[in-house]
Amino acid sequence: MLALDEQWTDATRWPPGSDQFVESFAKGLLVIAAFSQERGLTLTGVAQRTNLPRAGVRRLLHTLVALGMARQNSDVFSLSPRVLQLGFSYLSSLSLREVAQPIIETLSREADEVVAISVLDGPNVIYITRAEVTSVLRRSLTIGSRIPAFCTSMGRVLLAGLPPEDCKTALMNSDRRAWTRQTVTDVRKLEKEIAKVREQGWSIVTDELEVGAFGIAAPIRGEGGKTVAAINLSTNLARHSPAALVKKFLPRLIKAADEISNHMI
Repeated sequence: MLALDEQWTDATRWPPGSDQFVESFAKGLLVIAAFSQERGLTLTGVAQRTNLPRAGVRRLLHTLVALGMARQNSDVFSLSPRVLQLGFSYLSSLSLREVAQPIIETLSREADEVVAISVLDGPNVIYITRAEVTSVLRRSLTIGSRIPAFCTSMGRVLLAGLPPEDCKTALMNSDRRAWTRQTVTDVRKLEKEIAKVREQGWSIVTDELEVGAFGIAAPIRGEGGKTVAAINLSTNLARHSPAALVKKFLPRLIKAADEISNHMI
């Protein structure tokens, strides 16, 4: 059996192909892992890092490009934000929910508002868990629901966790429709807003996805401080003003995010 450590990146130490070990699948994962320290690599660079034949690496890279999980610019390949979908199974696993659920339920009771956690899924965010006491928003969002990233607090937190170039690509590939009159759709304006989120460590968005609804979000971080998910508290203007929400609930939201993050390291 393959040891569960860095040996998996050494193809010479893999077990032989069998009905219990699919070598072609392992090679695909190895090609993705080659980008862990470099954002862009040539075919030759990937082959050198993986010790795999160039012909096989070429097919695997072009497969990733065809699936939208990688991009090609001349002879340089790089991963796209869509590759984050591969981590969704881990993030939505029972272990994460067991850690996060009591924390967000406590916050939801204290605030009497909806609290949710989501991850980035291409141009959208996808809910992986949520807690609600009595407050019900008009938009009924459940686990597995998808909403646009560009115009939501959770989405902007998650986009802020990407390298600026990948963030811009995600924005350019988004269907930036004007959901309300307040929706920001211009990429340059969105980049400025997301840069602000990246600097201050949280986001608040009002009236951009639905009139009267707004939310505040903070990042959940994994190893190396990378943003792996976002936690959000959402409400409507009939219950709180944005300023009151920030003053009353932002410290609690950040505390909850930090508590969950500590279990991710």
